[in-house]
Amino acid sequence: MDQEKRGQWASNFGFLMAAIGSAVGLGNIWGFPYKMGANGGFAFLIIYLILVTFVGVATMLGELALGRKYGMGVVGTYRLISKKYTWIGWLGFLSGFFILAFYSVLGGYTLRYTIGFLLELFSKGSGFGGMGGGQFFGSFIVNSGANVLYHFLFMGLTILIVMGGVSGGIEKFTKVAMPALFVMLLIVIVRSLTLEGSFSGVEFMFAPNFAAFSEIGFMKVLKTAAGQMFFSLSLGMGCMITYGSYLSKEENLEKNAVIIPVADTIFALLAGLAVMPAVGAFMSQGVEGINFTAGPGLLFITLHQVFSVGMGGVIGNLFGALFYFLVFIAAITSAISLLEVCTAYFIDKRIEKGLDPSRKKVTLVTGLAIFALGLLVCLDGLGSGVGGGAVIDPPGVMLGMENIRAAFASWLDFYDMISEGVFMPLGALIMALIIGWSLKTTVIKDEVEASPNVLMKSYQFWDICYKFIVPIGMFFVLLGQLDDFFGLGIF
Repeated sequence: MDQEKRGQWASNFGFLMAAIGSAVGLGNIWGFPYKMGANGGFAFLIIYLILVTFVGVATMLGELALGRKYGMGVVGTYRLISKKYTWIGWLGFLSGFFILAFYSVLGGYTLRYTIGFLLELFSKGSGFGGMGGGQFFGSFIVNSGANVLYHFLFMGLTILIVMGGVSGGIEKFTKVAMPALFVMLLIVIVRSLTLEGSFSGVEFMFAPNFAAFSEIGFMKVLKTAAGQMFFSLSLGMGCMITYGSYLSKEENLEKNAVIIPVADTIFALLAGLAVMPAVGAFMSQGVEGINFTAGPGLLFITLHQVFSVGMGGVIGNLFGALFYFLVFIAAITSAISLLEVCTAYFIDKRIEKGLDPSRKKVTLVTGLAIFALGLLVCLDGLGSGVGGGAVIDPPGVMLGMENIRAAFASWLDFYDMISEGVFMPLGALIMALIIGWSLKTTVIKDEVEASPNVLMKSYQFWDICYKFIVPIGMFFVLLGQLDDFFGLGIF
């Protein structure tokens, strides 16, 4: 494969910013705080950190090593390992395709909220029509025109960045975006921690408390933490294989595979410190509609209340705009990696046939296809239209299954079930088995040591992880996802 035509990272720092950007997304800024809140705070955190150490880092190293060794995207990589494994690559490709179809809609929401708070700075009521967090969100998700517009804007920006190529587009953007994201997050944290009563949020996160294991159930906390770890690190969807394929032999894979999960976890903890102390502060003040266990509504309903009612005024609108812009940046750095997974497949095929990569054309066509698939998410009102409100019925209504399966409650849930519920954990599980028992872990060792003057320091640890710990962890994630989507009652 002609790597010059495919593209390559200009620097290891650029690669790290892109890879960390892929991992740091809505899963960190949104998912981590609310899942932590709903699963006992500190108890969830401890389980999460253990899973990152023994499962997340190993899986990350495996994907980066396979990508660099074979120098192709996720489909091409598995095909080169063995043609009988090509279908596993397609699991990763389709995961990215389906996830981005709904992820870009949610990314559009973050753009709408950023603009909303900016408008509120200049004229009260102009950004959200004088509505509270819950009322506005309820009206916005069934506003199909607005949903399509912001989905289009978010997807359009994603396409433009990926069109620029590996070093000229993705790397150039993330080298600026990720440090900016870090600085913005610190600013919001400082404000959050200086609010009266904020310590209750810090205590909820870090004070040793294992009551959740008995109140919620150890297995449920473990299942949720495992799922969050897996999806937060962008594993199983081909992102790290694809990004690894652009990495030169000069770079230390083992070190990078540790840096990315550590940075991702730090961002997740910082997101918790930006959110939970503010929630705790306004809970103590009795502001209506604010609590630690708000669930998925934390980002678009609870935090809307925190900024517009809790802080209020110019300061509230200013920090609201800053926070949602921060979430927008996190979302788009993940979105570009998902689009790159899909784009890389077609570019690789063209290069194999001796054709020009035509990155701009391929990216545009692929992006528009994903945009079209996302229109169903825009038009079903996130499933709220069951019985009225949606332009297009969710799959549950269309298939007559709306009362029996959560996986069919909306097009978002349906896409999520296919990708995050089945394809991603199944692909990662099989990858671990291939590395641990078919190819043998020496394939990772050899690729790590292909870098000049690099010896794999923890080979015995990785060997045990791939053979036993990662397959068990991935099986648990798969089982947990199926339990969540289909209500199997396993946990």
